[in-house]
Amino acid sequence: MTNTVSGLQTVPARKGKAVHVKKDQVITIINTHGTQVVDTWCFMTEDLSEFMSMEHQRSVTQSVFPVVGEPLYSNNRRPILTLEEDTSPGRHDTLLAACDVYRYQMLGCQDYHDNCTDNLAAAMADIGYPVTETPSPLNLWMNIPFDTHGRTEFCPPLSKPGDWLRLRAHHDVIVVMSTCPQDMVPINGAEMIVKEVHYHVE
Repeated sequence: MTNTVSGLQTVPARKGKAVHVKKDQVITIINTHGTQVVDTWCFMTEDLSEFMSMEHQRSVTQSVFPVVGEPLYSNNRRPILTLEEDTSPGRHDTLLAACDVYRYQMLGCQDYHDNCTDNLAAAMADIGYPVTETPSPLNLWMNIPFDTHGRTEFCPPLSKPGDWLRLRAHHDVIVVMSTCPQDMVPINGAEMIVKEVHYHVE
């Protein structure tokens, strides 16, 4: 499921990938084409019941957007990753749940549709760490503006091709990335074409 491209690793379109990141290592995730949303999770390697939590993140930081230089928090309110650099405008969604088969049924899909919930489960199973729940992800580059009445909108990303961000681990963790298969609303660009992204760990 993973290919090497110019020294980088690939998360193929519509798929997920789970990666071990040791304490103090950095994972760089690259929006290769500029339009791809990446649902992102982070689990403590020694205890999968502790994971990056968007609910706790918003409570601690009092912000709906991750901020460069500030930690991302776990459900135990401990720093789990820090966003060290971000070349994009910084619009990443922390509000919406991962897509699943029920979401696509609501959108009118009659057949099975690839989805981030199943991608998470498959990616973790691939490395021998099965999960039983789907935490709310950090939706990288997903542009969900909202107004003063709290109404949201599904808009194309503000990122450009080659934008990237760096996340440093505070503990030994597993980072999971899913190239969101959403092709029924324009979160992956106006053309609604799902594409691969790249990453590397150092």
